[in-house]
Amino acid sequence: MNLIVLILFYQVVISKSLILDGSYVTSEFYKFVVKFGFIKTEKHQLTSKVTSDLSDFGYIYGNISGDDFPKDVTVTLAVLDRHHFLEFYGNRSVANRNLACRKMFARLNVTAYDSKCNRDGRGDYLRRVPCKNNGLCIDEDTPSNVVNESQFTYTISNQNQPRFWYISFVACYRNTTTCEWEHYNGIPRKINYHLELVNGHPIKDQNFYSPFIYHFSYDKQNILEQCLIFFTIYIFLVPIQIIGSSKQSHPVTKIFTMSIVMEFISIVFILVHLIKFASDGRGNEGLKIAGDIFDILSRTSFMLILLLLAKGWAVTRLEISAASWVALIFIWISYLVLNFVLYVWNMTEIDVISDIDEFQTVPGILVLISRSCIMLWFLYELRTTMKYEHSTKKLDFLLHFGASSLVWFIYLPIIALISMQVSVFWRYKLLLAVINSVDCLAYCVMMGLLWPNRSGQYLLLASPNTSAIDELDEFNEAPHNREIYHDHDDDEDNMQTLVVADDMLTNSSNHNNNVSDTLLLIENGDIPARNDSKGKVFT
Repeated sequence: MNLIVLILFYQVVISKSLILDGSYVTSEFYKFVVKFGFIKTEKHQLTSKVTSDLSDFGYIYGNISGDDFPKDVTVTLAVLDRHHFLEFYGNRSVANRNLACRKMFARLNVTAYDSKCNRDGRGDYLRRVPCKNNGLCIDEDTPSNVVNESQFTYTISNQNQPRFWYISFVACYRNTTTCEWEHYNGIPRKINYHLELVNGHPIKDQNFYSPFIYHFSYDKQNILEQCLIFFTIYIFLVPIQIIGSSKQSHPVTKIFTMSIVMEFISIVFILVHLIKFASDGRGNEGLKIAGDIFDILSRTSFMLILLLLAKGWAVTRLEISAASWVALIFIWISYLVLNFVLYVWNMTEIDVISDIDEFQTVPGILVLISRSCIMLWFLYELRTTMKYEHSTKKLDFLLHFGASSLVWFIYLPIIALISMQVSVFWRYKLLLAVINSVDCLAYCVMMGLLWPNRSGQYLLLASPNTSAIDELDEFNEAPHNREIYHDHDDDEDNMQTLVVADDMLTNSSNHNNNVSDTLLLIENGDIPARNDSKGKVFT
């Protein structure tokens, strides 16, 4: 619970959305604000002067105000693509701040336009801030390009491919006399900013406006459509499972119903967040965090069901030993905690500048390793259960259950390895789509296996006659209790005789001679047995 509270507190304090309101104090020297992916600009748009043809451009605009600075002194807002940003970002830690400023802007001195120091520069990367009260920023020399009610506007055009752009503040200013970059080390000043980042023209009433991409970074586009698809699927699956669960009183079906309901709640919370984000660019981070938590609980509880069934709980036995319960719960809780640690690490420790995903971090690797180890333990327990099971119907269930569960266990390590070879612009969407699809398929398969008209054939139901159940458990686990098949050629047809290889099931020689020497057939009582005139048993 403390871990969940920490996550929520962290998100409330530094919640990141694509409409950003915040402040920057010059004593920080450098502040990174956000990373955002803009769409590719089509070639026919590059020469167009018509506003309605600017839908393939990205825009960054807003207002920046703050305390008064000394004359000819400001700080800098930098909006850079990755090519320029990595060197800029890497030199921020130089101890000598004046030297740091010169190193950070060394490459930009050549490419960034400046009306006094570099009129040949072709890049529009920098703004001197804060802007004048109720006026434009100093570098905005073409007011017609500025979005209404804003003090500055960047127009982003990615000619070859989508690209990430990085926004940051730095306490450096360009000396207008020497054109050298210097560090502002005067009295700390506070700057307030309101930034909006969009894919598409800010005039939303144009026919090209799409709520599915407008506020979303390129690497996050289409996730709203994905969420809508899975919401539609689960809105049918959940009521069906609840109806099926109500028709049988069984612990496995109850846990599974709880798992699929939590997944549905997760999707609802995330969908509400995404719809709100698509409409206002802010969303609701609290709902998103709650949805992620329910998603983790749903997947881990589903894993618990798989492990319980692999041990034969409610299939071949109604009770599990205390030692087995302790081991199972310890492993499950450890995996659950590790998933929460990975989630917190992903939100707090992964450098947004890097192009790695959660499964390339230390906690992510530990999650994949632990999942693989649990899969091996699952296979061992399932093999042990099948080894001591004699019912053909239960063996058939365990076989299909094991095959489908193995796919569920192994897909995550495989897709994590594949995603490392995928472009960062598609990686997140690929991981999200595959994970949700495989989980949904696993829930559908489990629903079919546990449906009332099928599960009654292989799941044990609670019985008031517990002694009879205990005897059945002991019989199922007996090492000599195996099914041995012999083919018999009969005059009428070929029949298969089931013989239980247990001397205790035959009449001993000490019995009365008037009693026929007959083998006892045990097959769940669902197939009648009859004796022929020679004392053989046919099924």
